[in-house]
Amino acid sequence: MTVYTTIDSPLGELLLAGKRAGDGVVLTALSMSGGKGAVIRPDWVQDRAAFANVIDQLAGYFAGERTEFELEMSSSGSEFQDQVWQALDAVPYGTTVTYGEIAARIGAPRAAIRAVGAAIGANPLLIVRPCHRVIGANGSLTGYAGGLPRKQQLLVLERVLLAA
Repeated sequence: MTVYTTIDSPLGELLLAGKRAGDGVVLTALSMSGGKGAVIRPDWVQDRAAFANVIDQLAGYFAGERTEFELEMSSSGSEFQDQVWQALDAVPYGTTVTYGEIAARIGAPRAAIRAVGAAIGANPLLIVRPCHRVIGANGSLTGYAGGLPRKQQLLVLERVLLAA
């Protein structure tokens, strides 16, 4: 059974979804209102308490007090997507990488950059799987399921960019 809750954040409302695990949850989706991502389904059950640890860690992140997430997460994708997502998980707080660097990290040829971009765009775990840290080869902000203004907000929070 999938459980969910919504929370307010500096980026707007976030939707958290997951599977119950003991007193907590294995996070399977984190999406933003108005962006691409999870949509509440009729068979999902609202359970804010199951997400207490996730909510606490997100609050610490947005307060600038947390640079890493220690969460149980699960996402299902193709073998290629899983490789890309593992590479994303390894991008440290306060840094950026290019799509080409992600391709190189997983041993994909340069011609696979579009496929890497598509896999990054399919990331169901925004913020906690840091796809916002991937930028264009020329340093430009490109593509983000939550929208480019939110990507910029996250990179300002992580002190990669200066506030406008």
